[in-house]
Parts: sequence; C-alpha cells; structure tokens
Amino acid sequence: MRDNAAMELLVQPAKAGRNDPCPCGSGKKYKRCCLSNQLVVEDSPWQKQRIASDSLTDEMLKFARRRFDDCLDEAWMDFNQWPFPDPLEKDVDESQIFFPYLLFDWHPDPPTPRRGNRPKPGIVAQEYVLERGHRLSDLERLILELSIVQPVSFYEVLRCDPGHGMLLRDVLIGGEAEVEEHKGSQRVRIGNILYGQLCPLPGVIALSRMAPLAIPPGRKAEIVALRAQLRRKIAKQNRALAAEDLIRHRETIRTVYLEIRDGLRAPVKLQNTDGDPILFHALTFKIGSAQVAFDALASLAWGESKEELSDDADLAADGTLLSVNFDWRKKGNAMHKTWDNTILGNLKIADRTLTVEVNSANRAKKIREEIERRLGILAKHQSTKTKTPDQLMGEKKRTPKALPTPGETEASEPPIDPEVLDQLRAQMREEMEGWVHRKLPALGGRTPKEAVKDPDGREVVESILLEWEHSAQKPEIAKFLSPDVGAIRNLLHL
Repeated sequence: MRDNAAMELLVQPAKAGRNDPCPCGSGKKYKRCCLSNQLVVEDSPWQKQRIASDSLTDEMLKFARRRFDDCLDEAWMDFNQWPFPDPLEKDVDESQIFFPYLLFDWHPDPPTPRRGNRPKPGIVAQEYVLERGHRLSDLERLILELSIVQPVSFYEVLRCDPGHGMLLRDVLIGGEAEVEEHKGSQRVRIGNILYGQLCPLPGVIALSRMAPLAIPPGRKAEIVALRAQLRRKIAKQNRALAAEDLIRHRETIRTVYLEIRDGLRAPVKLQNTDGDPILFHALTFKIGSAQVAFDALASLAWGESKEELSDDADLAADGTLLSVNFDWRKKGNAMHKTWDNTILGNLKIADRTLTVEVNSANRAKKIREEIERRLGILAKHQSTKTKTPDQLMGEKKRTPKALPTPGETEASEPPIDPEVLDQLRAQMREEMEGWVHRKLPALGGRTPKEAVKDPDGREVVESILLEWEHSAQKPEIAKFLSPDVGAIRNLLHL
C-alpha cells in the first residue's frame, strides 16, 4: 500500500480530552465548548444515532483505506469534477463532505441513473455490505441505507439554536425539517444555505453529511437558477420536482456547490468604478513651472473652479505658486448613477515636480496622455511606480505605530465628522434607492422592481437584502453606517 498523506485522513482523529483545546477552533477547552453540547441523555434518539453513525463511519473508513487506497485520488477528482484539484491533504475541511461521497456514492464506472430505479450504492458501500453487512446493527443498517437513498440538496437556515439544532428548508424541492445538529449549528446564521443530506431516523432528523461551507444568502441566485433548470427538465411530466430527481441529477447539483465553493474561495478581484482592476500607480513628471502646470491642468478637477483650487494652494510672499494639491474628477459615475462625480486620481504640484496617483493602469495611461497633450515639452515623464493592494497593505502592517510619550495614552481612532457621516448616509440611501431600478446579472438582467413580480425573482431579491443586513452587522460597518434595508423592502413591497 502506498504512503499517501491524504490516506491518513481516512483514519478518525483521536477524541479530544476534556481539558484539550476544542476541535472546533473556538480557543476554549473542550469541556467548556462542544463537549457541553454533547452531554445529552445517553439513550436520546440523537445520541443513539450519533454513536451508531460514528461507529459505522469509522469502520467504513478503515475498510476503504484497506481496500480502496489506490482509488482515493480518482474519487477526489470525480468529486471535484476536475482532473487537477488541490490535493486532499491541503483541503482537509472539505473531507467533511467528500468522505460521505466516497463511502456511499462514488463508483469508478457509475451507471446511468434512470427514473424510477432505486439509487445504487457506491463501490465502497457495496463491498462493505457484502463483506461486513451481517455485523451491522439495525440502526447502523438504516443509517447506511438512508445515506444512499436520501438526496443531497441545498438547505436554507430558517431558524438556528446554536449548539442544538436548526429549522431547514429545502431550497430545491421545498419542505421544512427540524434538524438536531450540535456542532454544525454553532457556525451558521439565519439565511445561510447548507449543502448536505438529511437523515430522518426514528425520533430525530439529523444531518448525515454537511459541507463545511455555510453559503451566504447572496449566492442564493445560483441555487434558484439550478431549481429552475431542474424544473424545466421535468416540465413535460406534469409533476413537481421531487427527491428522486435530485438523486438522478446529483452531479449537476454538486456542480453548483463546487462553483459556489470555488467562487467564495477565490481572491476578491478589486475593481474601481470604471470596472478596471485595482493597481495603484504613482507617475512623476519634471515640469518647467508650477504655475504653468496648474493653469493647464486645473480644469481636470470637474466641478471646481481654478479660484476654488487656489484657496488650498501654498504661495510665496510675492504670490508665486509653490504647491497645490487637487483631485482629477469627471462628471457622473458609470457604476453609481446617483453620484454626480467620480474622483479618478490626485495631482500634486510642488515646485518643478508633478506627481499623479491613480488606481488603475487604464487611468494611468489616460492621465499621462492628457498631461503630455496639455503641457507638451513643459512636462517630462520621469517614472511610473506600481503597487498592488496586497503590497500596499503589507507596507501598512510593517509600519510601526509611534509610541505614546510618557504621560500620554495611545491615541484612539479619530471620530468621523458628523456632517461627513450624514453625507455618507444620504449617499448610501440614494444609492440603495437607485439599486431598485438597476438591471442586475443575478436577476437575469432585470431590475429588483421587475424581479419581485415572480416568486423566483422575489426570493433572490430577498436573499440579496438579507446579505446586506448581514454585512451591516459587521462591527467595522455598524459603528459608522446602518443601511436602512427596511426602506428598500417597503419600496419593493416586500
């Protein structure tokens, strides 16, 4: 047998001791965290299924390691629907949803699913039942059976009691279920969507598999689109989408999960309001005269006169311009229709040097052409330096804070001017009200006002608003701005 680091994941980790750090990563001791949530009555339905499920999984993983170790990479590729996924040992969290697929679903040569046929177990489950099925308890046999015949779907969290359970709604086929789930319920919130499988056992409904990713409500549009796609497939059969359809189309359903997973993992692509990738540029020019350069470039500050810009300029005793700093602005904004102008960059003129800072390659190209057109031989380009957002953040982290002098305390973050804060809130309100009439890709090119007229569109709009509410609760946002999502709901009659 090969020595593959990923195969070590097939062995159940040792159980944490009472005084060990909790495996959930909370930083607390196990006895004061997840263990306290597991101290339930020994003969409760949940505890019985947990013991049986853990025993079954442990034995099947050992069996898989002994009989199918050479197939693990193939199964991992099939799960990810991609021949070159990151190695499993580098994606340990994903083993939470992959191993149930390996044990109960995966087959190197899967049969074509037919409507009305009973779901076929994967190769590991087939071989395990043949060799060891006679050793299974009635409850273990039932759990194994349900792990094969129950569909894997997307479940929206309607209510959550952390450490105990959740009320879930199947986004694809409807229906609600009260689920007892001790650990998983500690890391979700109302509106999150779970990719998993329900296990309806006597006296309790549990999650027999659950992806580690709690999908934010803002990604619900992709799941609603999947639901519409599946409904079109059965449209001629004159019936509602059912569990058997989810089993037949489980590869399609997992495709959507993988796309959402990979999309959420991908680095955020920062863009300015022109849609250009963020790349900070600092352009330096040698100029013949500060005054001449200012006279030629002042009109780049749309909305401000040369006289207004001069109010902030530094002048010599004889009135000669020494330095001035002003923004490069244009009228309106392509992305935010309620904005009356867009700041494209900043220009600093000091003595015989002109420095321009912009946040994209496209803007850097445009401003250089504009300066050379307006000043001609009176401006000579000397250098252009670039920094990525990560480089800039790295520099800020490395810059040490000045230590307070004796008798002083470290300065706190200066408060935002109330007038500025009011302006920001008014601007946010205008932007949100404008959003109601903006055509959005997530709504199939419709505006929210149009989309709420049909059930699917209304559901997606609601999920977007819920995502806004989640974002607004983040401390770094909540202490400054509190968007009035309720006002938007009123505008849309939600």
